[in-house]
Amino acid sequence: MPTSLCHPALATRLLADVGGTNARFAWQAAAGAPITDLRVFPSVDYPTLQDALRTYLTGLGRGTPQAAAIAIASPVGGDQIRMVNHHWSFSQAALKAEFGFCRLRLLNDFTALALALPDLPAVERRQVGGGAAQTHAAIGLVGAGTGLGVSGLLPDGLGGWVPLEGEGGHVTLPATTLRERRVMDGLIRRYGHASAERVACGQGLLDTCLLLCEADGVSAGALNGPADVSDAALKAGHPQALEALNMFCAMLGSVAGNLALTLGARGGVYVGGGIVPRLGTWFDTSPFRERFDAKGRFRPYLSELPVWVITSLQSPALLGAARALDAGR
Repeated sequence: MPTSLCHPALATRLLADVGGTNARFAWQAAAGAPITDLRVFPSVDYPTLQDALRTYLTGLGRGTPQAAAIAIASPVGGDQIRMVNHHWSFSQAALKAEFGFCRLRLLNDFTALALALPDLPAVERRQVGGGAAQTHAAIGLVGAGTGLGVSGLLPDGLGGWVPLEGEGGHVTLPATTLRERRVMDGLIRRYGHASAERVACGQGLLDTCLLLCEADGVSAGALNGPADVSDAALKAGHPQALEALNMFCAMLGSVAGNLALTLGARGGVYVGGGIVPRLGTWFDTSPFRERFDAKGRFRPYLSELPVWVITSLQSPALLGAARALDAGR
C-alpha cells in the first residue's frame, strides 16, 4: 500500500459506533469529507464485530478502507477489547491485520461522543433548565442506553479540548429515598453491587420496575423489557412502571449533577444515549432536573448550568471517531 494512502488525512475511512444493542458503520472519503453510507446492524445478529464489519463493507462494495476509527462501549486499554454489555471481544492487532487497515483507532464510545459536542448544531439538542454555558469551560456528558456512558471535555488552554476516557457509569450510587433504598438492596442481592448503571440503563429500568412490583406484592404482567416499562408508564399510567421511570430519571440526574460538580462543568452537561431522547419532552418535567440541582449548598451553582438532551438522528459519535483519527489521538 503506498505510504500516501496510509496518511490519515488522505485515507478512506471506516467509522463505527459500536454499542451493546446496535453497531453503526459509516464511510468517510478523507479527513473533513462528509460522513456517508450510515448503516445500523443489530449486534445480536452477528457472532463477532468482524462479521458485522465485513457485512457492511461487502454491502457497500468499495473494498476495504485504509483507516478505521471504532468507538465502542468498552474500556479501551491494551490490545484486547472486551465489551461490558455484549459478548463481542477481539484483539486490536488481529482486527487491523485481518482487514489490512494501515491505521486503526479504538476509543470509548462516549469519548467519541464527547469529541463531537463542540460542533453539535443547536437543532440537534434541547435544553432542559439552567442558563447559558460559559465558553472554554469544562463540559460533562452522560447517556443511558444498553449501559450508562460518562465522559466530558476539558479545555486544553489552546482553544481545543481534551476528552475524558473513563467508566463513570459504574460508580456506586447512593439512595436518597426509602423506595430507592429498597431498589438498591434488591440490586445488591441480584448483582452484588448497585452501580449507577444498574438503574440508569435499559436493563436497569426493567429491574427497577420488577423490584417495585415485588415490593408492592403485584404482578409485573407482560413487562419484559425496558420499552414495555416506558410504554406502560407513559401510555397506561402503570403505577410501578411510572415510578420506575421517574426513579430512572432521578438517578440519572444525580449522576449528571455529580459529574458537573466533579468537572466544574460550567460549559454545561449533555445527555445522550438511546433512552432519554425517546422520552421526548416528558423528560423535561421528570425528576431529572430537580435531582441534578439537589446538591445542598451547591444548588445555586448547579441551577445555573445548562443541560442539553442530544436529539441527533445520526450518531454524533461517528464524527467524534473521525476527529480522533484527525488528531492522531
